[in-house]
Amino acid sequence: MPNLDPMIADAHRKRMHAAGMPEIAIRSFIRTLRFLREGGETMIHESSIDPVDALPHADGLGDFEGLGREAARHAVVIKLNGGLGTSMGLNGPKSLLPVRSGLTFLDLIARQVLWLRSRESVELPLMLMNSFRTSEPSLEALAQYPQLATSLPLDFLQHRVPRINVEDGMPVEWPSAPELEWCPPGHGDLYAALLSSGQLGRLRERGIRYAFVSNADNLGGALDLSILGWFAAREIPFAMEVAERTLADKKGGHLARRDGQLILRESAQCTAEDLLSFQDIERHHYFNTNNLWVDLDKLAERIDASPDGLPLPVIQNTKTIEPDVEDGPRCLQLETAMGAAIECFEGAEAICVSRDRFAPVKTTNDLLGLWSDAFELTDDSRLVAAHPELQQKLEIDLDPRFYRNVEQLQDRFPGGAPSLVKCSRLSIRGDHLFGAGVSVLGDVQLVNESGGQVEISAGSVLDERR
Repeated sequence: MPNLDPMIADAHRKRMHAAGMPEIAIRSFIRTLRFLREGGETMIHESSIDPVDALPHADGLGDFEGLGREAARHAVVIKLNGGLGTSMGLNGPKSLLPVRSGLTFLDLIARQVLWLRSRESVELPLMLMNSFRTSEPSLEALAQYPQLATSLPLDFLQHRVPRINVEDGMPVEWPSAPELEWCPPGHGDLYAALLSSGQLGRLRERGIRYAFVSNADNLGGALDLSILGWFAAREIPFAMEVAERTLADKKGGHLARRDGQLILRESAQCTAEDLLSFQDIERHHYFNTNNLWVDLDKLAERIDASPDGLPLPVIQNTKTIEPDVEDGPRCLQLETAMGAAIECFEGAEAICVSRDRFAPVKTTNDLLGLWSDAFELTDDSRLVAAHPELQQKLEIDLDPRFYRNVEQLQDRFPGGAPSLVKCSRLSIRGDHLFGAGVSVLGDVQLVNESGGQVEISAGSVLDERR
């Protein structure tokens, strides 16, 4: 495989420089591009890894809570907030979706932080890693919580990188819609963005050493004092929260070991031949919740030793340039995952957590579950399953023709979500309008092939036994 053509590297470098990208972002992207063009392996083969058989469980860390209280004085909460709700029909940040009683993800995140600040009498800064499109509306929404303000900025921006022409490796040119020439570099950009924004330096100057990082759409991912105490007391440089895989998680990234080092393998890094092993939950027991703990001092040391950014594994995705044109010209997007940094830190560890620390929203199926009584809002503003076993059992499968976006969902549940606390599975095919106070029991499938809309009367009980 030939070396990276200097003309290609220079074209990407100039494109990013003209867009105001900092040097660390440019060097990091050129590193990933060089890795790809020079034949670097983007797959993690089953034959090269070993499964992780057992891990400590967070339920057994109660003795560390006191240490966590002390460490909280040196901690920050970072939320990944670059995602748009386009897959659910939104034009803005997904975190502004209403999830409970008119409260959005950002409302609950703010309340989680403020609750812990008040209880523990700590400053505990909150920071969002925003994209160029989520920053302004998100900060505007948080303006109603002036008590969140500290001397540190509330957000910093992730970078953006050029999309790559599949034919010649040059940056994509799309004059009719220049925004399509760019893509996010994946949430592995967190580390470079912390550095280039100045936030890493500011945090360390303030004596803040421990960062808890999680996705904004995971309302179970709040800072936990026991895990923080365990992380700080043992001086772990990097830790990943994982949960036990079920069949519903078989397509998500899993934890493994390679040459004794913990690593993360994502589905995009799996060959077709290894797919069955990748999805074998009896072999690979743990999936990444994307709740991470980072020692900022150790991160600074690691970045100092890696001037081109952390050497994260490269994930290559092929996309159409215009997302709605399936047979249109294609491009490459190079991404990295922030959890993959687990392999960059000697002494990194993983901790198994219960499912109540993982309640993400990727589709309207997930959103309907959060709207319902299957989840409860705790005093500290987390949304957790009403019963411990419920979150693993509840399956919602809505017809995308009628329930794909939030507006469709609201139109068909005008009286609120049905009761799902005693439901194991709800499958809906065809158009249904739900009245208020509907209850779903067990495994229920609704089918409407009439072409019209079927109304479920208010107060109805949908029972698998009927």
